[in-house]
Amino acid sequence: MLEPIIAWQCLGCGKLDAPQPCIGVCEDRKVELLPAQQYRDAIAQCDQARHALAQWHNLAHRLLQTTPHDDAWQESYRVFQAQMAALLRQQDGS
Repeated sequence: MLEPIIAWQCLGCGKLDAPQPCIGVCEDRKVELLPAQQYRDAIAQCDQARHALAQWHNLAHRLLQTTPHDDAWQESYRVFQAQMAALLRQQDGS
């Protein structure tokens, strides 16, 4: 991943200057810049992670809410195993 570009931004006018501060009358402060596509990619990865977490949360919530009958716990367990496996395959493939 690319490293951010260190630049200087004027507090008054907003001007950006890199790689070093200007010698004019502006008051500068250091800011970090990065390519817009890198930012968009990071946001997309965060969105995917949020979606995956929501899916796992929903599966865990269903597991906590499920109380199978004494003679049906094995089938319930297998169903949850299959759902977890499908979720893992889906997320490994994305």
